[in-house]
Amino acid sequence: MRTVLRRPDFRLLFGALLASMAAESILLLALAVWVKDLTGSDGQAGATIFAIIAPMVLAPLVGWVVDRYPRRPFFVAANLGTAVLLSPLFAVRDRADVWIIYVVAALYGLSYITLSAVLSGLIRQLVPSDLLPDANGALQTVRQGLRLVGPLAGAGLYAAVGGWLLVTLAMAGFGTAAAVVGLLRVAETRPPAGELSWPAELGAGLRHLAGEPALRRALVGYGLGSLVMGFTESLIFAYVDRGLHRDAAFVGVLVTVQGIGGLVGGLLSATVVRRAGEVGALAAGVTFFGPAAVALAYPRLWLGVLALLLAGVSLPLTMVGLNTLVQRRTPPRLLGRVAAASDALVSGPQAASIGTGALLVGVFDYRLLFVLVGVVTTAAGAYLWHGRRLSPPAATPTPPPAHPARIPSPRRPTTPTPLDPAPAPPALGVDHEVAVTTRRAAGR
Repeated sequence: MRTVLRRPDFRLLFGALLASMAAESILLLALAVWVKDLTGSDGQAGATIFAIIAPMVLAPLVGWVVDRYPRRPFFVAANLGTAVLLSPLFAVRDRADVWIIYVVAALYGLSYITLSAVLSGLIRQLVPSDLLPDANGALQTVRQGLRLVGPLAGAGLYAAVGGWLLVTLAMAGFGTAAAVVGLLRVAETRPPAGELSWPAELGAGLRHLAGEPALRRALVGYGLGSLVMGFTESLIFAYVDRGLHRDAAFVGVLVTVQGIGGLVGGLLSATVVRRAGEVGALAAGVTFFGPAAVALAYPRLWLGVLALLLAGVSLPLTMVGLNTLVQRRTPPRLLGRVAAASDALVSGPQAASIGTGALLVGVFDYRLLFVLVGVVTTAAGAYLWHGRRLSPPAATPTPPPAHPARIPSPRRPTTPTPLDPAPAPPALGVDHEVAVTTRRAAGR
């Protein structure tokens, strides 16, 4: 991780993302708390989260738009746009204004998809292929660290001074991200126009995911696990109430424990990717969730702490493995569409499982549901592990000799040659038309 942070260009991007992720972390929970405060309804507060997730259905369109423009200026514009779209929240005063929060939440969800898609391509441009796990691992470590303090800080700020300061801080975070990324100097050209019809261009990302064997297995396996992972959002409250016999506020303590595990997972993720490959790291992350869920079926606090630490470790492993795989196995001209489509294919089952879990916990014993989550995620992890050879570990670059031999030249001194970034592995399984346009784009 230190190696990638020594790169000045990535340090700038890292600082920008630190500002935007901090804004994101204080905003998400606070919007739902704001709605709850205005309406007194748990259902309307939960609908705020649904409003953020709903724009995932537009992921193919968002990815297509992202792929039509250079990454750096698009990232700057998207962050500035996100800051501006939060401004209507200053007009919220009472229950009659709740619709403004819903509209802003939906637009923010659209912005989140856009920023994720363009970020994947920007990292690919700035970082050599062999350092992609370190770059993704560094960002996941920060994200997990912010999960420890951001949501609680946002809710606390709202309770103390109201929504105006929260909105101001969030807007400042996104504005700072735009300003810092604007300092990057990246040689970019406008991507070539697509040569297929626009419906075919929209679906190119999904076709690539379906045709590339490693990506296909990753999405199927992780999607299977996601169908039940969301159950735990509701089950953890039953675990604390019925199992540990504690107040619901104790969930915050367990979330903090999970966040500590997330920090550990973020620090280890690059090493796991290098040793097990991207699909192997994803398999490890999904599999770790299995025994963690089963352990929560037995309500003992010490065992619950260990389980949540393990569950925390699993999340960065899955995200770093999946993000690195997408970046390495996707042609640059398709990366926005593939990244957006993969986010949608993972987030969709997760959103459905959160709602399903909320219904099931009222019908079945929460311990049986935890066991079900453990069995399904372990099976999904085994399916992924079986396909780990589809993305074997990358060879470790050979370090240069300590004392390189010099070839004397009486006329022209020898000058060091900068190390070229390692090329990303070629995309496999792209349909014929997309492959043709990719080769033409590469030949420009």
